[in-house]
Amino acid sequence: MFGKVLIANRGEIALRVLRACRELGIRTVAVHSEADAEAKYVKLADESVCIGPASSTHSYLNVPAIISAAEVTDAEAIHPGYGFLSENADFAERVEKSGFVFIGPKAETIRLMGDKVSAKDAMKVAGVPCVPGSEGALPEDPKEIVKIARAIGYPVIIKAAGGGGGRGMRVVHTEAALLNAVTMTRTEAGAAFGNPMVYMEKFLENPRHIEIQVMADNFKNAVWLSERDCSMQRRHQKVIEEAPAPEINRRAITRIGERCAEACRKIGYRGAGTFEFLYENGEFFFIEMNTRVQVEHPVTELVTGIDIVQAQIRVAAGEKLWFRQRDIEVKGHSIECRICAEDPFKFTPSPGKITSWHPPGGPGIRVDSHVYSGYTVPSHYDSMIAKVISYGDTREQAIRRMRIALSEMVVEGIKTNIPLHQELLLDERFIQGGTSIHYLEEKLAAKEEATKGKG
Repeated sequence: MFGKVLIANRGEIALRVLRACRELGIRTVAVHSEADAEAKYVKLADESVCIGPASSTHSYLNVPAIISAAEVTDAEAIHPGYGFLSENADFAERVEKSGFVFIGPKAETIRLMGDKVSAKDAMKVAGVPCVPGSEGALPEDPKEIVKIARAIGYPVIIKAAGGGGGRGMRVVHTEAALLNAVTMTRTEAGAAFGNPMVYMEKFLENPRHIEIQVMADNFKNAVWLSERDCSMQRRHQKVIEEAPAPEINRRAITRIGERCAEACRKIGYRGAGTFEFLYENGEFFFIEMNTRVQVEHPVTELVTGIDIVQAQIRVAAGEKLWFRQRDIEVKGHSIECRICAEDPFKFTPSPGKITSWHPPGGPGIRVDSHVYSGYTVPSHYDSMIAKVISYGDTREQAIRRMRIALSEMVVEGIKTNIPLHQELLLDERFIQGGTSIHYLEEKLAAKEEATKGKG
């Protein structure tokens, strides 16, 4: 096992990794920007190193500074968390070449799955079903692009090969709008991701977002750890996640989970990862793989009893998986609400000082957060300040416990999206289960129209 791990991230995930390391008896190094000097995880770490000013470009994305921090503190491994450099193959390669262990997949695996075109090709070979679309990147010839779209059938969606996080995509409903959409997406992709390559897929009208959590070691042992439903989204950003997914046939879930585990074995995957699918009319369609730990990993931990972050660390240290597929048993139901420092309905960021902080508790409630009373939420980073996770023997109990938890939670001094979560937990369609990825945006749009009508 490692003697010391550097945590190359911030916020709640930095604290989550730190706690996993402490439980394993590993010393920790927290790197931080000037804006995060007073963060809880910085104070709790065995050592801390300031790696730059508030701007993430000059701190959390500053590869030389992170490598230098690992060198001066004699760290043995680097955990990237999620976001920032977690899926950057060049960073993973640099970490390994500098003599440290990257707690995640090999650089070549990150490259393979980070490019959406090569990822789809790899999944087709592995027998994982994909959304109907272009064979690889779109050609330059406009006539060929039109021909491909006609073969797929409208509506189609143009996606950046190097995209992610809901960026670099455009829906096209008519042939007249097609070529302009392709040109615009190429331009945006080149600017945002340094890769102008785009591809085309059938746009599914009313799908759900279902993902499969996997874990694999260096010895081609791979298991899938249940599924999550992440369909409650706004602008492709997840708001509520749950495990297991309601209203889906268990045999269908098992079949797709087994294919994901087999795909891991075929591509030589190592560590934690997530296969993301669109699910419509009883069929699964692969869209991408995240080669890191997910924000929503706690719901899977609660229903399976597997500590995903500790498993990441142990696998990276060279251990074999200590559980097999037959050992994985899903019990109960878990729901996660992402608490963000933002207006609950306008969604404008609300950074500032938290004057009062009272997290909820009680049976079946877990809160992952790095904030405290007196903490100042910086304006430079993602607005998520906490994750409230509920667990129950049934989905109904998990929902009831989450309602109670949110009613108890106190965050003063800034605005949060707690009122939005409270409204959703009373929503009849959410309670029924199985809403599509468009449901929340349609609900918010209808609410805005009703407000205008009253005005």
